Amino acid sequence: QVQLVESGGGLVQAGGSLRLSCAASVSTLSFNTMGWYRQAPGKERELVATISRGGTTNYADSVKGRFTISRDNAKDTLYLQMNSLQPEDTAVYYCSAYSVIVKYSYWGQGTQVTVSS
Repeated sequence: QVQLVESGGGLVQAGGSLRLSCAASVSTLSFNTMGWYRQAPGKERELVATISRGGTTNYADSVKGRFTISRDNAKDTLYLQMNSLQPEDTAVYYCSAYSVIVKYSYWGQGTQVTVSS
């Protein structure tokens, strides 16, 4: 059974940094694309960033230049380095991983990020 477990969320002041981690229970090489999504109160879940197995990255315009996604396949872990955090970045952040073999997207339970002004 595939499990994704996020960690690293918390409370930070505006301008601060956090690094989120997502540990997978299986080899991350099993997944074609992995990504981070977020959902703020009263809003729909939105894409933050994705990374392919080959390392190609994609970012939402709102986080370009501030967030960096990376994956360490040797540790079966996905990361999101978040710098210059702003109050509008406050949300629950979810890790996702898509398997082309089973054509299914797996999700973590989410980790809360709160940025105070």
